Amino acid sequence: MAQRKSSKKEPQILEMPPQKMAVVYGKGTPDKVFAEVMPALYGSVYTLKFDLKKKGLPTFKVSGLRARYPDAHLVPKEEWTHIIALPIPEDTTSLPQKVPSVEVKLETWEYGTVAQILHLGAYAEEGPTVERLHKFIEDNGYEIAGVHEEEYLTTPDAKVPKTIIRYAVRKK
Repeated sequence: MAQRKSSKKEPQILEMPPQKMAVVYGKGTPDKVFAEVMPALYGSVYTLKFDLKKKGLPTFKVSGLRARYPDAHLVPKEEWTHIIALPIPEDTTSLPQKVPSVEVKLETWEYGTVAQILHLGAYAEEGPTVERLHKFIEDNGYEIAGVHEEEYLTTPDAKVPKTIIRYAVRKK
């Protein structure tokens, strides 16, 4: 009998390489912060993409938005720190700045061993999915070694939003 492929809705542990990212920072409620920083982030990344294309250089697909929330479990939503990013090519050395009031930075996000799960549904309903992932991490002899990260596979207004919830982990 063929082995069943594991579902993305099941928690899993995997290895992820480091990823070069275009990154913006914000503080406050998600709706306020995202509205402020998205034009700068997407403007910068799409300008990079089209500048490469104009020069006849290899371009890239703008893929899923990622966000890290280092203090969401510690402070009220109005005080959350948001680190929001888009993956970009590894050889990127600078980013065009499209919105003067919002700096888009270059960073490499380290990963290594991660635990992740796919959440289907509203962001406000992630709690049980996050708890399930935490229990999976614990039950498999790991501990969380990084901040809460989300990768958005759909837009917020999708009929059923799809979000990967991820943590860097290490063996206990």
